[in-house]
Amino acid sequence: MRILFIFLLLFFAGKQWLTEIRLTATDKIPLRRVVAFYNLENLYDTLDDPSTNDDDFTPAGSKQYGRAIFNHKLQNLATVISELGPQEYPQAPDILGVTEIENRKVLELLCTHPLLRGQHYRIIHFDSPDPRGIDVALLYKPDALYVIAAKPIPVLLPGGSKEARFTRDILYVKARMDTDTLHLLINHWPSRRGGEIRSRPARVAAAGTCRRIMDSIFAFEGRAKIILMGDLNDDPTSKSITQTLGATGYREKIQAALLFNPWLMPYRRGIGTLANRDHWSLFDQIMISPGLLTTSERGWQFAASGIYRQPFMVENRGRYRGYPMRTWDGNRYRGGYSDHFPTYITLRQGSNSQK
Repeated sequence: MRILFIFLLLFFAGKQWLTEIRLTATDKIPLRRVVAFYNLENLYDTLDDPSTNDDDFTPAGSKQYGRAIFNHKLQNLATVISELGPQEYPQAPDILGVTEIENRKVLELLCTHPLLRGQHYRIIHFDSPDPRGIDVALLYKPDALYVIAAKPIPVLLPGGSKEARFTRDILYVKARMDTDTLHLLINHWPSRRGGEIRSRPARVAAAGTCRRIMDSIFAFEGRAKIILMGDLNDDPTSKSITQTLGATGYREKIQAALLFNPWLMPYRRGIGTLANRDHWSLFDQIMISPGLLTTSERGWQFAASGIYRQPFMVENRGRYRGYPMRTWDGNRYRGGYSDHFPTYITLRQGSNSQK
């Protein structure tokens, strides 16, 4: 409760704790926007950082990770991102949450790749206390989003967890999309290393941190438009999602301060974003608050969701046949894109919006 009180006090009393980013807003309001999330699977630079455990991702490391591999990795990721979204809207997303990136520099190089340079992506990134040196970040188009403030929020895990001091922060961003205020939470929750049951309390703790942030927002803005996204390392039916976050996949059951999770039904049909031992999981989720679900309200509203999966992104041979075409098979460079498929949602202007 003390942490929550401090968060509320700082959030609504001032902005000294925030990194404020001012942009030029556009006057033109498009009919729809694409919000996406993508786990970039170990997007490291090739330099040895003594402060992180990145030795494998260097030219002298076990993966022999040199400039040629790094540039190929950028090319692959830029190819996916440049068309990430519904097939009838083949262009880079307006807002893109990412994870498994080593630092800001690798994102700068990605955003200036010839396939993405014209998008003029801006970056929000903070270093997290993860021993592998991987972080979450947000890319966004300045003509789509006016960022008011951003902050990394630490996740305090159970004392018995080995990851208690080192898990990734939650990236919180407050922004405006045309006339709407959006609250974005970008996540990469603790892994299932050691087993799903043994590691579950760590993810429940991360979900609890998200829930407290959202509750503090709802307390001051009852119809707040919140988008929570990330690699949650849990499925839509997991306790951390259904109980701790209070997310539901049924529109008729959503209530104030709950989240709508459009990935429940696809998951129950056996659809996922990553696979292991012929079992599909759907860890990469984007959830929304009720303010983005009611079509009778003004402003941006949820329209659809999807998993971006193109034939060139799918393994076509070997033991991973049918899986996402991964970058690595152990220490062997597979030359793929990511071991996760990205997810996206589309937003459209509500029926009562002012055009």
